[in-house]
Amino acid sequence: MSVSSYLTSASRTIKPAHPKTPVCNLHTLPCRTNLKSNSNTILKLSSLTLFSTTHSPKPKHAFRPNHNIPVRSLFTGIVEEMGDVKQLGIADHGGYDMIIRATTVLEGVNLGDSIAVNGTCLTVTHFDTQLSEFTVGLSPETLRKTSLSELESGSLVNLERAVQPVSRMGGHFVQGHVDGTGEIVSKEPEGDSLWVKVKTTPELLRFIVPKGFIAVDGTSLTVVDVFDDEGCFNFMLVAYTQQKIVIPLKKAGQKVNLEVDILGKYVERLLRSGFVDSIKAS
Repeated sequence: MSVSSYLTSASRTIKPAHPKTPVCNLHTLPCRTNLKSNSNTILKLSSLTLFSTTHSPKPKHAFRPNHNIPVRSLFTGIVEEMGDVKQLGIADHGGYDMIIRATTVLEGVNLGDSIAVNGTCLTVTHFDTQLSEFTVGLSPETLRKTSLSELESGSLVNLERAVQPVSRMGGHFVQGHVDGTGEIVSKEPEGDSLWVKVKTTPELLRFIVPKGFIAVDGTSLTVVDVFDDEGCFNFMLVAYTQQKIVIPLKKAGQKVNLEVDILGKYVERLLRSGFVDSIKAS
């Protein structure tokens, strides 16, 4: 089943189907299931997601999530590594799952942890450190809102773990909540650097300002110019950054995930609510 077919069927769902077996807790052992790929082949997966249960012994490599720590995911936009999409498609539980090969982001990983995939905050539902891979689930809204629906087996993706209190803030505050997508219009080299121009919607462009922050496929970048008449903005990638992220690998016409600076959205909401006028009147 294609992504578009999956989204159509998901939108027609009137009520969720109740599983015949209890939904397994993250503390229980992972189970076995099948994943249906885009090529309609059945890919057998072990320990995939948390939608069914089993009573098999818990593998030694599985970690228990720490429920004493509240989940507040935040990222910096500094990509830790590029992962390799191994499999993606419809799982037996009816959801859309993606398996990614990686190494760095699996260090100290726990079930339920958040990892940004091309700037999209996703939850780890299964991982295997011996195979160097992890699984995340993609909701219909995520597939509609982001460019992840264009991924296929073998695609490279930007990966970043959520920051910890001791982490250095090398980029800017990135929530992993993609606001929408943009389309690469052009890529032009200048010396060993690369100019990238992206077209997006007016709804997003109004939050993008020269020298401001923006997350493009989860990468914290500085906007150089905004071209309101073209509906575009651009940025420059230095040689080192080009080697560490997926943006230079994309071609003109391909989509990128965009997350604008959250401060701009807060300011606009305050202005629309009349907050400033109320202060002036007081």
